[in-house]
Amino acid sequence: MHNVTIYSTPSCHFCHIAKEFFKEKNITFTDFNVASDTEKRKEMVEKSGQMGVPVIQIDNDLVVGFNKPVISKLLGV
Repeated sequence: MHNVTIYSTPSCHFCHIAKEFFKEKNITFTDFNVASDTEKRKEMVEKSGQMGVPVIQIDNDLVVGFNKPVISKLLGV
């Protein structure tokens, strides 16, 4: 079981694709809406160094954007 967190916004197309991918693969994830949660936005920028979404954390690894091959490898799916 992996610890998966996604920092996203409601209008982000790739955020929706990432969340659908996790659901299809039965991956449990925590979703933070950084459009409305300023504390989580700050946390995301501190971790990733940028404002772009999605930022996906899988265990101790950080993936910026929906990079399906990297995400699949990290999750073992």
